[in-house]
Amino acid sequence: MLLKGFVLRPADRPKSRNPWAWIPSLYLAEGIPYALVTSVSVVLYKLLHVPNRQIAFYTSLLGLPWVLKPLWSPVVGLVKTRRLWIWTMQLAAAAGFIAVVCSLPLGNVLLWTVPIFLVVALASASHDIAADGFYMLANSEGEQSFFSGVRNTFYRLAMICIQGPLLVLAGTLQKHSGNTTLAWQIAIAIPAAGMALLAAYHWLILPSPEKDKAGETGAGLSRNFMAAFEDFLQKPNVALMILFLLSYRLGEALLLKMVQPFLLDPRADGGLGLEADQVGWVYGTIGIAALLVGGIAGGVLISRRGLRACLWPMVIIMHAPDAVFVYLSSAQPHSLGLIGSCIAIEQFGYGFGFSAYMLYMIYIARGNHKTAHYAICTGFMALGVMLPGMCSGWLQEHIGYQHFFLCVLFATIPGFIMTALVPLDRDFGKRTAPVNPS
Repeated sequence: MLLKGFVLRPADRPKSRNPWAWIPSLYLAEGIPYALVTSVSVVLYKLLHVPNRQIAFYTSLLGLPWVLKPLWSPVVGLVKTRRLWIWTMQLAAAAGFIAVVCSLPLGNVLLWTVPIFLVVALASASHDIAADGFYMLANSEGEQSFFSGVRNTFYRLAMICIQGPLLVLAGTLQKHSGNTTLAWQIAIAIPAAGMALLAAYHWLILPSPEKDKAGETGAGLSRNFMAAFEDFLQKPNVALMILFLLSYRLGEALLLKMVQPFLLDPRADGGLGLEADQVGWVYGTIGIAALLVGGIAGGVLISRRGLRACLWPMVIIMHAPDAVFVYLSSAQPHSLGLIGSCIAIEQFGYGFGFSAYMLYMIYIARGNHKTAHYAICTGFMALGVMLPGMCSGWLQEHIGYQHFFLCVLFATIPGFIMTALVPLDRDFGKRTAPVNPS
């Protein structure tokens, strides 16, 4: 009877609920498929002996749903409720992971898994739209502000769990069983079960706010989005802004898909010859933790001094640590502590500098249609990572790791150039000191 009530009488669900009951779990569910599709898949393909050029191309192509996400975001508002979208997309991600588990023994891993991962990516991007919209509908402005840090923390926690402990588990199982396919079947079954459990939990726990209605703004929503896109293109200096979004992370975009293959490749091939579980520790755990700390430090600095005063130091601190990979590829050190320290330095710098990038997207989105404009910015952000990533494996295979990492350093130059050219108000991002009532 209880289940019947939940299934057949959604109107009886509470219109509000303590945000602590669902916000942390909602953003865990947002981070899990993204981390597995965009990052852990790279290690999976590498251990199944897929060439670097194909790894980089196909795993970068999997980012396409996030590039196009702003274009179908109106559909989420027009068709059914965001609450139902959240639940459905979580189940879709769980089903996709199960399909990957079943397809791994079939051979020709790219043929079977890339389309499945692409469906999971589509579900994940749709879930992002629904979850972020639901977050705003179900919480007051004060709650939205208070829980913004909670959202980011649990999203990053999901990233750490999937890129760290899950990867360590897969590597450990592979060592003990000697069966790579079986090890990854077991490992991927865990987030599949996790997403299914989160879907069941959210079906029961998520509130049903009155504003969460299907087709709330009717067909006008699509027209409003097109109007917002036209308004975006009419912003002053919009071409410079778009070039900044595409070029600021160009070096990192090249680097992103080749870090894990570099760590895993044999030393004879120019890599560091690490095991999968070691990569899970140094890159998926230590590296992501350093990334999170860097992002927090960058946000604190900007709030004190403003984005304009911090932008040049942040772009330097973001890109200069890429040089650690030039050192690692030439020295090929054996010390796991040294390798982990280099990864931590690079990831801290990336997180530190990326906070400036995120805030600049908010700067671009100011004015009318700020939500739609921010979504458009995230599409350009994803495009700026996807396109360089698709060719990074081909480039690495042709020139080797040492020269590839030198190319990464040269690829940071456009980011410096655009940093010098983009418009930016002097005090934007600086936290205003509260007025003393006395």
